[in-house]
Amino acid sequence: MRVINHIKEIRMKRGITQVKMAEDLQITRQTINAIEKNKYNPSLELALKLIAYFDVPMEEMFYLEEEFKPKGE
Repeated sequence: MRVINHIKEIRMKRGITQVKMAEDLQITRQTINAIEKNKYNPSLELALKLIAYFDVPMEEMFYLEEEFKPKGE
């Protein structure tokens, strides 16, 4: 399983650039880029900051991608 996020979609809907978001959250644009590409999972602290920043439920921003397992395994 891996954590998938919808940060890029939420950010773009609101017209926020990666640079603006990085400034607001005091992180680097490269960190945002890596998180949006699912190459890096944010720390719990940063995940909570992202949820508060966008004021969305956790389930709207993050979810677990489950691996397909055939029935009976």
